[in-house]
Amino acid sequence: MKHAVIAGFMGRLRDRFCEYPGAPTIVEKLERLAAIPGVSGTEIVHPYETENVQELQQALGRLHLEVAAVNVNIKGDPDFHRGALSSPDPKVRSKAVEFIKGAKDLAATLGVKRVTCCPLADGYDYSFQTHYAIAWDRLVDTLREAAAYRPEVVLYLEYKSSETRVHCFLDSAMKTLLLCNELRNEKVGVTLDFGHSMYGGETPAESLAHIARSGFPYYVHINDNNGRWDWDLITGTYHLWQYVEFLYYLKELGYDDWVTSDTSPVRQNASETFALNVRITNRIWNWLGTIDREMIGSHLERDEFMPIMQYLEGFLFSEPPAARVAPR
Repeated sequence: MKHAVIAGFMGRLRDRFCEYPGAPTIVEKLERLAAIPGVSGTEIVHPYETENVQELQQALGRLHLEVAAVNVNIKGDPDFHRGALSSPDPKVRSKAVEFIKGAKDLAATLGVKRVTCCPLADGYDYSFQTHYAIAWDRLVDTLREAAAYRPEVVLYLEYKSSETRVHCFLDSAMKTLLLCNELRNEKVGVTLDFGHSMYGGETPAESLAHIARSGFPYYVHINDNNGRWDWDLITGTYHLWQYVEFLYYLKELGYDDWVTSDTSPVRQNASETFALNVRITNRIWNWLGTIDREMIGSHLERDEFMPIMQYLEGFLFSEPPAARVAPR
């Protein structure tokens, strides 16, 4: 497992009412990110952080950072406010495809194997607003074209139930897999965002199991929320057991790739936020390497809950560390 952080979270942040200070360059964001213990990679957003490719390459090399993924933003451009990949306007759809192709070009230049895309502009807000079948066909056609371009760079699709639309077309793991099957291209995959899965009413470990057995590649974003909105909180702070189970299944699947923090450090120190994400995840991951997973697996096959919990109960609490005395 390798840890990455989405570079944008090291810069200016906003909520619905406030804009938090600071507007660092992409190089400054990467410098801050590289100083976080345990982080060796980043996810960069195209086209808004990738205008100067040479400068970006030099910074990545100097800081010894890898790129986990190029994240293509097809929601921020004003032309996409009524949809991007599924827009009724063919010029808008073509522009969205060109954004993805540009992200794939950048990924190839940087030696990156994946582009991830969360089509949040594609959806609807009202009944009788869209023709669902035609909109889905547009989504399939545009993504088929985008996926076929530079097939050595895999296109990962990230789902979310809502935002900015009341209903996103890609709102669940199952619909994303349905789309992947319709694309008939093994060079597409699924970005499973733990928080999106929780917010969408899924069990992330179950969604992971279905995605893994589909044969399509998958990539992981980590964060947490209260299940009522995608708050992008520090991982494990609301759904600790679900996160433990999710990591259990990742380990069982032999996942040895990037785990990228998609966590918003609004009102918190960004570096400390991501360092805590790394520590929490690593502690659980390393602990899962010491427990009797074969025993747990045998009980899971028989739907036997209590033996597992009775076994894990002994690991729940240990003696607290000595209290730190704050310097005066």
